[in-house]
Amino acid sequence: MPRFCFLGQREVKHQVTRKHAQNKCPEVMQQLLKDGFHRDVLIKVNLGIFDEGIRSCTVATKVHLPKGLYVDPYELISLQKYNLTEALVISDNIDLEVPEYLATDISVLVYMKPDPECQSCFKALLPLHCRYHRPTKDDGRIFIVLKSPEILINCQKSFLSVDCLKETEIEVPCTQKSINMCYWDSLKLKTVKKLKLQIPVGFNHHLPLVCTGTLITTILCSSLILSSLCKHGHFFFVQGSL
Repeated sequence: MPRFCFLGQREVKHQVTRKHAQNKCPEVMQQLLKDGFHRDVLIKVNLGIFDEGIRSCTVATKVHLPKGLYVDPYELISLQKYNLTEALVISDNIDLEVPEYLATDISVLVYMKPDPECQSCFKALLPLHCRYHRPTKDDGRIFIVLKSPEILINCQKSFLSVDCLKETEIEVPCTQKSINMCYWDSLKLKTVKKLKLQIPVGFNHHLPLVCTGTLITTILCSSLILSSLCKHGHFFFVQGSL
């Protein structure tokens, strides 16, 4: 009996030690900037390693966007020109116009940059856009949950504890501009709260009013355009030869 008690205490001690080691793993912070349908999400990771060599590592974050959110590939290209955001869209072609109920999930790989205010920190800024949703019956708003991103690291030297690394490596491009593939370590993170985005939507009982108003506005605008063309426009009729 004492032997079994000893083994039990050893197992508990091992679990406590492992939990303590995981508490020292990198910590991720997400923050929403701006309001409305067009937002920015600031992602910051603190590796907790006070070694100057950590700056030689490449850190990236893999963001999984639900179908209610999307990124604009053309906007990402523009930001890349000004060295503001380096990101790769992993998913297939993104349709910017489809509503939420016809869209699919998107994965984006964002290459992070060292944070000048923190030696062991890296950060990235990703512009997000909200899709249009079906109208609701009563609330007039919905919430989209943005889960914690996946943090990847590529180092020539090992800085992190084995307890903070996942077992499998991930093969992704070495840099945003490179076609060469590298093997990245995926990090175990401290528990991160999910980020909620509140999106305003229309009401079902407003549908007849909106449709009627849209139709009347379209007819009035079309009539004004035709009236202006008939009054001020110059028309030339070309008679074709048979």
